[in-house]
Amino acid sequence: MKAIGARQFLPASDPACLVEFEAEMPTLGARDLLVKVMAVSVNPVDTKVRKLLGEGPHDPPRVLGFDAAGIVEAVGANVSGFSPGDEVFYSGDVTRSGSNAEFHAVDARLVAKKPARWSFAESAALPLVGLTAWELLFERMGIAPNGADGGKAILVINGAGGVGSALIPLARSVGLRVVATASRPETVAWCKSLGADEVINHREPLRPQAEALGISEFPYIANLHNTEAYWETTADLLAPLGTLGLIVETKGSLDIGNPFRLKSPRIVWEYMPTRSRFQTADMHRQGEILAELASRCDTGNFPNIMTREFERISAANLQEAHAAMENGTAHGKWVLSRW
Repeated sequence: MKAIGARQFLPASDPACLVEFEAEMPTLGARDLLVKVMAVSVNPVDTKVRKLLGEGPHDPPRVLGFDAAGIVEAVGANVSGFSPGDEVFYSGDVTRSGSNAEFHAVDARLVAKKPARWSFAESAALPLVGLTAWELLFERMGIAPNGADGGKAILVINGAGGVGSALIPLARSVGLRVVATASRPETVAWCKSLGADEVINHREPLRPQAEALGISEFPYIANLHNTEAYWETTADLLAPLGTLGLIVETKGSLDIGNPFRLKSPRIVWEYMPTRSRFQTADMHRQGEILAELASRCDTGNFPNIMTREFERISAANLQEAHAAMENGTAHGKWVLSRW
């Protein structure tokens, strides 16, 4: 089968950073689905995994990619709820071979049937960022999914990124007042189209802009960009007893004493692959969350967050998408479809 991978870490500007090669068909485990991949999307974490490959060389190349949508070809002996021919979507497991291949084996607990009204490409845009946003808001930050926290304000730093694109509509769905950050006209417009109540510029001091909106403190802050760069800002803007949600790893140590300590805050991390990496007892929750998101997509209660579709899954197109993720020039989700 065709697959795309990396033999070593090379910058995205190097044509050899990703290569197409013939790979062996995946081995199907008892709890796995074998999926014929119809579309994949690209996330910043894909570029981070590539950077961890070092000098290599890896032989065969390491196949990257988490998100996919496709058609079930076969089911493992211990799988229920799926049959060959089902159209599915999912975000895979960092400890296994990635989704940038014609066929992919994935644990069925991570999978759901894709939105019936959405294309494979539109569906492939959603899993990783949708899961990250859902888990961060409702499981890590403790925001009530029934709307009991409606009316409270949340600051979403990097609202136009992939996770922000999923988090804004989820936050609005439970009645939060969403203040997102963006810095370009197209990203400001994108955040507003997703339901942000207000958009402020993260290239300017945030406090004066928040106060101009009548907000002196936020009970919730979701920093979806640079944890360290906004550490002091989030400490300043977080309300006493507030919750700060983080998704980006730090490069060095952080002082979690004052002024954070004085506010008795809740500081939480979200890392979407945790459940599959550690085979947690509730690993099936990711399939359940995706099923709920698919239902919302089909009823028009969740927006399509795909902003660019490459009409071929190729090394060159993946390389372009990786470069955009690294440079921060993309907004929403970029998707590749068809081999």
